[in-house]
Amino acid sequence: MNRNALRLADYLTHILEAIDRIERYTRGLDRAAFMSTDMVQDAVIRNSEIIGEASRNIVQRYPDFLQRYPEIALADAYRLRNAVAHGYFTVDLGIVWQTTLVELPRMRSLVLAEVQKLAAH
Repeated sequence: MNRNALRLADYLTHILEAIDRIERYTRGLDRAAFMSTDMVQDAVIRNSEIIGEASRNIVQRYPDFLQRYPEIALADAYRLRNAVAHGYFTVDLGIVWQTTLVELPRMRSLVLAEVQKLAAH
């Protein structure tokens, strides 16, 4: 689908799907297991990039959404995307793990609520 044809709900759904994948990939893992499993790290980093890119598109195309919902950390998600996309082998996996544990569940619930609101209209 052409990026210009994507709606706000599409970008939010991309974020939800990426968070769901990260949660599935890390389910049952502790920090040590995450830190020692490069395949899971790569999967989490890739989906973090998707979250960040969708967040950037929302910020650019729907700035009113960002103003209405500052608690959805879209700008932070894009900054993390830049760090993991351009950091190559210098990515701080501790930050990635902490984001996975703390920030993504919160972001998921906020984004899901907004997707449900949009679907109702």
